[in-house]
Amino acid sequence: MKEFLSKIHQIENVILEEYISHWTPYTLPRKTIMTAPGDTQKYWYYVLEGIQKSYYLKEGKQHVIAFTYTPSFTGIPESFFIQAPSKYYLETITDSRFLRISFEQHQQLMQEHRAIETLFRKATEHLLIGVLERYYELMAFDIATRFKSFTSRSPHLLNMVSHKDLASYLRIDATNFSKLINNTRI
Repeated sequence: MKEFLSKIHQIENVILEEYISHWTPYTLPRKTIMTAPGDTQKYWYYVLEGIQKSYYLKEGKQHVIAFTYTPSFTGIPESFFIQAPSKYYLETITDSRFLRISFEQHQQLMQEHRAIETLFRKATEHLLIGVLERYYELMAFDIATRFKSFTSRSPHLLNMVSHKDLASYLRIDATNFSKLINNTRI
C-alpha cells in the first residue's frame, strides 16, 4: 500500500506510516455484497487480494460499472466521499482481503495532515480521469476496439471473471462477446 500511495503523491514517510497504521485488515468470502443500494459506504478499502465488481440492476439485469483488484482502492466513491446512500452494489467476485479505513478516521487524518488531503485529491483526480476515459471508450469505440482495449489493460480478468460480467462491463451482447473472445488474439 505504501508503494501504491507513493506513486500517487510523495509525502513524508512518518506521515504516510501514521496514515497507513489506521487501516485495518478485513476479509470477505466470494460473492459477498459489501454495499447495496441505500447503504452508505462507511469504509474505504485498499485491495490486497481478490476481485470485486460494482454494478446496478435495471429490470433485473446486472450492469457492471467497474472491476477492482490489487493494487487499487475499492468502494462506492460518491457514497463514501459525501456519505450519501449508494445507488450501486459492490460485491466480491472472489475471496478478498483488504485494508480498510472508516470515513471518520480518514477525514480526521486529512484534517490533521495537509499532505494526506493532497494525496487523496490526486487519487480522486486519477479516478475522475479513469471514469472519463471509460466513458470515452464506451461512446467512441466499436465493440471490437473496446474488447481489445480491455484485454490489453486487464487480460488476467478473462480467466477470473465470468464472461457475462465482462460482456456487461464492455456493453457488449453476450453472443458478440463470445465471438470476440473466440476470434481475437490476446
